[in-house]
Amino acid sequence: METIWGRPTSEPGTGWAVIDVETSGFRPGQARIISLAALALDVDGRVEESVVSLLNPGVDPGPTHVHGLTAAMLEDQPQFADIADDVVKLLDGRTLVAHNVAFDYAFLAAEAELADFELPVDAVMCTVELARRLELGIDNLRLETLAAHWGVAQRRPHDAFDDALVLTRVLAAALERARDRDVWLPVRPVTRRRWPNGRVTHDELRPLKVLASRLPCPYLNPGPYVRGRPLVQGMRVALAAEVRRTHEELVERILHAGLAYTEAVDLDTSLVVCNESRPEHGKGYLARELGVPLVSDAQFMDCVNTVAGGTGVEEFIDTADVGKQFALF
Repeated sequence: METIWGRPTSEPGTGWAVIDVETSGFRPGQARIISLAALALDVDGRVEESVVSLLNPGVDPGPTHVHGLTAAMLEDQPQFADIADDVVKLLDGRTLVAHNVAFDYAFLAAEAELADFELPVDAVMCTVELARRLELGIDNLRLETLAAHWGVAQRRPHDAFDDALVLTRVLAAALERARDRDVWLPVRPVTRRRWPNGRVTHDELRPLKVLASRLPCPYLNPGPYVRGRPLVQGMRVALAAEVRRTHEELVERILHAGLAYTEAVDLDTSLVVCNESRPEHGKGYLARELGVPLVSDAQFMDCVNTVAGGTGVEEFIDTADVGKQFALF
């Protein structure tokens, strides 16, 4: 499979680019970035270079009571196009990291398009999702909560530079815990579209489950899972709500192993991941009614490391008549 989500902590990366933006609103393309901080880190989290700037958005700066930036403060600042070269250079070859990465990435992509630049971003990672996997036992996953948990001083909340610095130190602590617990990093690819005129645009980061449910599996469905036997590539796996791990982490492992993720539970479903042995509703309940095997997320994670090879779909395609024309009567 060409597109892979998730990455083991033991797999070397190419460095990180921690990003934080303050914006004039919440809709990319209409609202604009008014403050940007981008810190380039090596694989161990050390800062190598940075781009930090206030920006003149050309529009009302929005909620000044939140970010503290007024129109007068931004009037003589550069526009995004003026710093785009430096931003592109910093991002090139690195995984973009942000706290709620879909927000920051969407604004960065929108600004790049308006300035007629193509972002050299192939992969992103959300530190909210990473923290969710680490079982920290904290009340919430806001940046200030994570900073307090790891003893990181936060001096100016909603200041792009300070938030990026805080996130850099939070990331280092989170990566160390992920390595200790062998937790996969939620690195995911981004997609691009090329218009007929040759211009490249960046798609928004859609939910992983939505994308995964539409992906064709390259393996034939071998049927239901049999307890005591290995999983087989091509098996269709659904996820119930009653699991301890995040659905995104489970979907990553499903796709990485050559299994097929499905939103539906029917007679073609091979198994449902569910931590309730006798669920009373939802996908787990439907699986029990249909006789589809239920497997806990812990059992699934044990099995997914040793998946048996499946039968490729292409082996069932008869190519003998490819290219011939047929008349219908």
